[in-house]
Amino acid sequence: MHDALVIALSSPVLVGIYKDGQLVEEIKSEGMSSDVLAEIFDSLLKRYTFSTFIYAKGPGSFMGIKVTYLFLKTLSITKKIPLLACDAFFFNQNSPIKAVGKLYFVKNSSTIEVVPLNSPEIIGYELPKNIDLEKFDSDNLPFYGIDAVG
Repeated sequence: MHDALVIALSSPVLVGIYKDGQLVEEIKSEGMSSDVLAEIFDSLLKRYTFSTFIYAKGPGSFMGIKVTYLFLKTLSITKKIPLLACDAFFFNQNSPIKAVGKLYFVKNSSTIEVVPLNSPEIIGYELPKNIDLEKFDSDNLPFYGIDAVG
């Protein structure tokens, strides 16, 4: 059995396949999550049997979060595979994440805040080489951080 981890908060979309906690396959796609997730998982579901799905639940791209959650939640329900999640800071060395304008999400201890920053150092998302499922949460609802601008 394998675990799939998805980070679709910006481009590229990252999907990691893990066996016994070790990364065995990494997929990067420059497309939008709404275009590439079905294509990626169509191939993966033919090659692997999954025991867990994991995703970065935000903050980040509203559309990326929504599409990824709905896609993986649907797979989770139909295939009876648990869906776990964690915040995006786990995958970018706790670097600020762009919100809107000069506002950025930052994580202080266990709280995520939106603060103005002029020129923050942004570190891209990376798939970890090893995962421990205990570090992920069954509270898998998306975290948007701020209301949508309408």
